Amino acid sequence: MLLSTLWLLGAVACGTEELAAEPEPLAVRHQSLDFPNGLSANGLSANGLSANGLSANGLSANGLASESFRAWFTQSPAHADMVMQYVVRCAVPEGQTRTYTPPSSTHTYTWQGGLGLTPGWAHGQPISVAEQQLLTACLAAHVNKYGVSVLISVLGKTATGQSIPYTATEVQEYAIQEGCFFGNLFTGQGIFYGNDSRLLKDNESSARACVLSSEHPESMSACPPMVYTGPCDRLCTREPHTPFYAACTWKGVTYRPITTRIHPDDVYNCGDGVCQFTESCGQGSGGNICEKDCGRCP
Repeated sequence: MLLSTLWLLGAVACGTEELAAEPEPLAVRHQSLDFPNGLSANGLSANGLSANGLSANGLSANGLASESFRAWFTQSPAHADMVMQYVVRCAVPEGQTRTYTPPSSTHTYTWQGGLGLTPGWAHGQPISVAEQQLLTACLAAHVNKYGVSVLISVLGKTATGQSIPYTATEVQEYAIQEGCFFGNLFTGQGIFYGNDSRLLKDNESSARACVLSSEHPESMSACPPMVYTGPCDRLCTREPHTPFYAACTWKGVTYRPITTRIHPDDVYNCGDGVCQFTESCGQGSGGNICEKDCGRCP
């Protein structure tokens, strides 16, 4: 069910990008989600979601006041707060908020909207299949192998067909076409991703390792239960005259995806003189073990 899946979203393993404890307002031209701690790939449960709890009434006041949501939230308020930041930023339009005050508490949690991918569900309507797919894709797009800060460009359309705003400058600055993300957590169909351009070379590494290094056998299972499907252009249809995909088809099912781009500075090279967090000491010149940058281990 949705709440059990949300509970898992912050479990240990791969994480999404994180910034300071007080994230800056979401910029219209850089649609990224940046929060402390981050989501985990382990947390993207493929066991399926039911129409119970939060999903029954969406992100309306009724949904947040339900007994199932209250029970989930009180298990670990700090964890639940972090997860809800991602859910609300994906689902609710920019400029809107959702608030929640737990029973017997004076503290009110406030979560900022951002992408507005699921307008119906965000206002308490039953979640549609398109919204299920887009929320799944949005959460998956913010998973990487390390819990560090990585700004990404998030591109696609909302469930009502409106494009996420972007500019030519954004596309130029986030020059690396990274990946496509799709699937459906609500039905248990799974979470999938593909690479949208080149993969990492042997001497390169990146915090966005779930996608870019997927060609390497050990990396294809780096962020379970997310499943690597291959290059995006083999599975997806690009929206005409845009830098994103309109639909991706996997095993006979067509999904609404999210497309991402990253900045070239977020791909690191062994030998550039900087021991990055993705590199470690040892005898080697690869993307993960880099003697040139990190030296030999004691």
